[in-house]
Amino acid sequence: MNEEKTELLQGTLDLLILKAVTLGRNHGLGIARRIEQITQGAFQVKPGSLFPALHRLEEHGFLKAEWGESENNRRAKFYRLTAAGRRRLEIEKQSWERVAFAITQALAAT
Repeated sequence: MNEEKTELLQGTLDLLILKAVTLGRNHGLGIARRIEQITQGAFQVKPGSLFPALHRLEEHGFLKAEWGESENNRRAKFYRLTAAGRRRLEIEKQSWERVAFAITQALAAT
């Protein structure tokens, strides 16, 4: 596991949140843990970035939220992906793949 943390590029947090929620509903801390897990520890999302992004994605209809109890019996807001969120994830994924390919090509140029 890489001990060095990588800074999130602008626009990638939404993509990672949407991807993290594809496995099912989860609360904010669980989403942050899932992002760290799926990025093999490269990204640690701070609450100050995570919760505004969750709220924004919910406002846009990409996430649906409901209150429930967390694993430690505390009240928590749980998020799940909506149909619009699934479509948005696919759009964001394709966009990211184009950017990553272009950067890889530029770095390989001689």
